[in-house]
Amino acid sequence: MIRRRAFITLLGGAAAWPVVARAQQAAMPVIGFLSSSSPGSIRRQLSAFHQGLKDAGYVEGRNATIEYRWTHGQYERLPALAADLVHRPVAVLAASSTPAALAAKAATTTVPTVFTTAADPVELGLVASLSRPGGNVTGATQLNVEIGPKRLELVRELIPRAGVVGLLVNPTNPAARILSRDLDAAARTLGLDLHVLNATTERDINDAFATLVQRRAAALVIVPDPFLVGRSGQLGALTLRHALPTIFQYQDFVDAGGLISYSGSAVDSYRWAGNYSGRILKGDKPADLPVQQSTKVELIINLRTAKAIGFEVPPTLLARADEVIE
Repeated sequence: MIRRRAFITLLGGAAAWPVVARAQQAAMPVIGFLSSSSPGSIRRQLSAFHQGLKDAGYVEGRNATIEYRWTHGQYERLPALAADLVHRPVAVLAASSTPAALAAKAATTTVPTVFTTAADPVELGLVASLSRPGGNVTGATQLNVEIGPKRLELVRELIPRAGVVGLLVNPTNPAARILSRDLDAAARTLGLDLHVLNATTERDINDAFATLVQRRAAALVIVPDPFLVGRSGQLGALTLRHALPTIFQYQDFVDAGGLISYSGSAVDSYRWAGNYSGRILKGDKPADLPVQQSTKVELIINLRTAKAIGFEVPPTLLARADEVIE
């Protein structure tokens, strides 16, 4: 009888093991990751997010779960996906990109939210100030407001006699207005005729390059945007096809044949976002975490592309490059 009871007890314990395991798994905090992009287009940044999270003591699958929501450049899907994560519910909502950050802020005033953005988060209304964010939102920026005009200065340095310069923007991105405004002011200062072209589809991108070639534009500057980042391969190929010197934000663009990428480090901002997400899981409040600003600026030049389009990059600019693709 004693052995039979022990056996029944053992069976009962064995039956409970999966339940205990499930309970332990369910007990892991859940981070919602909302992105305007696709996993492939931000693979370096996503790796940095995981590293920042690890630095704060959390590893996906070990002591934290991450629920991913991707829009692949379809910004109209963001409000529903943000609401879905809030109702999941999640312990922290990480929103990568300006459109995702604004959708997250609109979806909740209580769930701690960490953003990355290329624009000014104060002007966007994401936070009250950089040092004292207030509310449930904080995050990291990439210096692209400050760097945007520098891209036009690069055009002037590359092509001293430049006249018409194209500016490619995605008008559905709320950051586009801020970034374009600053670039327009810089263009007037530099004596450049800035021609703005909108792109929300792949066909728009093709048409933009064709238009600029017809207008004999000296160069093209692309405003940072998740949809356009996801089309880096197309943009790089068009740079080569139309022999149009083009400057964008991310390294994937120059890897794909673009001429120059120049930006604040998106990798740094994602690392900060991951770190802040982990700190919030440990009990820190977003209102007490100042918005971080990336201080690293990266200049990458594809010399192969320069040679292919018959363009000579000044030695002084090559000397300043962080990386030259030869």
